[in-house]
Amino acid sequence: MNTIEERLWNYIDGTCSDEERKAIDMLIEQDAAYRLKFEELLNFDQQLVKMEMEEPSMGFTYKVMEGIRAEHALQPLKAGINKNIIKFIGGFFIVTITLLVIYLFASVPVSHANLSKPLTDNIKLPQGLDFSGFKNYLNGSVILKVFFVFDVILALFLTDAYFRRKKLSKQV
Repeated sequence: MNTIEERLWNYIDGTCSDEERKAIDMLIEQDAAYRLKFEELLNFDQQLVKMEMEEPSMGFTYKVMEGIRAEHALQPLKAGINKNIIKFIGGFFIVTITLLVIYLFASVPVSHANLSKPLTDNIKLPQGLDFSGFKNYLNGSVILKVFFVFDVILALFLTDAYFRRKKLSKQV
């Protein structure tokens, strides 16, 4: 832009000082080039004022907002569970199970003569508690059934996790 156009735009917009306004008024009255440029810029400014601003359609706005909403829905919600509590509970169970296994192995006497007897005869339970029927339930078939049930539950859990992950990847 040259200085004539800048000065005239400031005059039209009303951003010039009073002294500049008076000087531009005089130039418009006296100089034909200034007058023609002023009329051209004034006409252009009036056409800009008459134009309506284009707005996007309602469908476009709706689609954009739904896209933003869908992005937020895919993000997992943060649970209000403190991870330190979960670590403490897990640690408690690990320590408890470890101590029970250590106590089990410490209470079983191991010698060459005792290996020929069944394992349940070597386990000495604490005195004062009556677990006489407990030895009947602690045999190989019961332990095998317990591990089989545990393995089936674990397999179902892992299969469910696999299919959920696969379903989520298809949705994204």
